[in-house]
Amino acid sequence: MDMSFKDKFSTLFERYFDGSELPIVFYYTNERRNMELVEPQSVRCIMEALSDVRKGRSLLFSQDSITCKGGKRFLGFSQEMRPDFEHFLSSVEHYKKSPELVREMIKSSSGFKAPADFIAFKRWDKLEETDEPEVVIFFSTVDVLSGLFTLANYDVAEPDGVFTPMGAGCSSIILRPYLEKESKHPRGVIGMFDIAARPFVAENTLTFSAPMRKFAAMVENMESSFLTTKSWKKVLDRISMSAGGKEREGE
Repeated sequence: MDMSFKDKFSTLFERYFDGSELPIVFYYTNERRNMELVEPQSVRCIMEALSDVRKGRSLLFSQDSITCKGGKRFLGFSQEMRPDFEHFLSSVEHYKKSPELVREMIKSSSGFKAPADFIAFKRWDKLEETDEPEVVIFFSTVDVLSGLFTLANYDVAEPDGVFTPMGAGCSSIILRPYLEKESKHPRGVIGMFDIAARPFVAENTLTFSAPMRKFAAMVENMESSFLTTKSWKKVLDRISMSAGGKEREGE
């Protein structure tokens, strides 16, 4: 990790998103280093475990750490799905109208194999020079999200510099942005609409995730963007008041 880039973003984020929760990052690695490896079969939902990462705890997950088949799949540690998946999504949780729709969704969904034995999660301020983050994840209020969304679209002509795919919470912050890093024009991803994962975040929180190449461009554009305008200052005042009036969720 380039420490000068780390510090630059921290400074600009405090200036333009005063008091907002710092993002977390993840990357795949074959090295344990000095990170805490999550015990086998100890995590039911990785979204719940990431609450600790948001508080500053750096965690390393292996394919054995998570019990959820969906979580294993979306982290790239398994291609296995629960045998009743079509019935579960359509007739139990009612997320899709029919099993046929679920089957079509599965056909069009992207899977991948994890490129290393572990996936590491750290909060931004915990990053060290030896870390190589691949995706950055913000847990944000709607006002903060509006800024990240607009910044992600600042240097692209297309109207979809950010997209919102349906899927599990971990799919929207891990699989989707990770796959975007290989794109010629990587996009940001808004997520955390998964009803089952919503209890693990505050009621007014959504996520914005982006591969590091996209995120680096966003950071470089911050000082020349709308963030310097009177319009954003009005939103920033509300963000600052909200952050100052209550303890931030990630701390």
